[in-house]
Amino acid sequence: MSLGCNATKLAEYLMRKYPLADSYPYKSWSYPQGFYLWAIVRLFEKTGDKRYYDYVLAYGNTHVGDDGTISCFVGDCLDDIMPASILIWLYTKTGEERFKLAAKKARKALDSYPRNSKGGFLHGKHLPGEMWADGLFMELMFLVRYGKYIGDEENSYEEAVKQLSLYFENARKDRTGFVYHAYSDNPYTKWASPLNGCSPEVWSEGLGWYGMALVEALGIIPENFNGREEIRNQLILLCEDLLKTQDWNCGLWYQVVDKPGFPRNFHDTSGSAMFVYTLKKAYDLLLIDNEYAKEVIDKGYKAILSKCSAGIDGGYNISDACDGLCVQNNYDQYVDYTRCVNAKEAVAAVLWALIACEEGTDTI
Repeated sequence: MSLGCNATKLAEYLMRKYPLADSYPYKSWSYPQGFYLWAIVRLFEKTGDKRYYDYVLAYGNTHVGDDGTISCFVGDCLDDIMPASILIWLYTKTGEERFKLAAKKARKALDSYPRNSKGGFLHGKHLPGEMWADGLFMELMFLVRYGKYIGDEENSYEEAVKQLSLYFENARKDRTGFVYHAYSDNPYTKWASPLNGCSPEVWSEGLGWYGMALVEALGIIPENFNGREEIRNQLILLCEDLLKTQDWNCGLWYQVVDKPGFPRNFHDTSGSAMFVYTLKKAYDLLLIDNEYAKEVIDKGYKAILSKCSAGIDGGYNISDACDGLCVQNNYDQYVDYTRCVNAKEAVAAVLWALIACEEGTDTI
């Protein structure tokens, strides 16, 4: 039972639990803060409630100095780029030059960031050859907004299209719309198949990062931009396969998405929430027009609420997801990875999905 959980109640509980977003797991400047704070941004945009604005601004004030220096920013992993997208939003709201300068520093770090042999951004500087779906989302949340709100639209959008296309070309599973969790052109990468360089499975949350990267980019890149239609086609293929693989009995998707009924495979709350968000935004943006999608979204929304239960602290607990799962070596490691309550990615993903279904999506 969700016991009356909705987007507003969940957000307000999280803001009480984490009075400063810095304390949201797992460290003060990384992708979880960016992911979580974008949900708070959207609640502010939908409701106009200044508490949400002040909460996000407090994060910016904590990390950005007058000269645009970002405290705790290292830039050695794409996870580090993601929260800089929040600074772009703060610049659009405050007009403060320090937020623009900070965004430029993050963009400069991305300009010199290492790539694999095909031009894909490495997930981390310490991971030679490796491109992950996770990192695709992290970089593009920043990059397309930088193009729209700071400048250099042509190069920013061109890079976004390139990264999405590269990932699809190299990590696509067979002729489906699904992609593997990661791929590598480094022959010494332990998890990479010697045949195609891909990781072994289509992991739910990894596919969720990929889907959200697509809809977030498509929500901002202009319709006539070269290559946009190509990535729209990627999204259409993905959505078609998501509609086919939802477990209609419960409304969720499996941890290894394309292997329902396989031993120990379970329904993953985090990836399922990401899929609901992806489908809802794609539908709202008229990027897909499948009427069945509305039923899938509604059923998925209700299923996500069923994973939100009352906590002893008066808030909500979100169950059946993994926390910080990196690329695994085989099927068993994906399905046997420890599940926990309130995994940081799951909490934010659920909040994104609830806001999208209850308040609608947007193009900010």
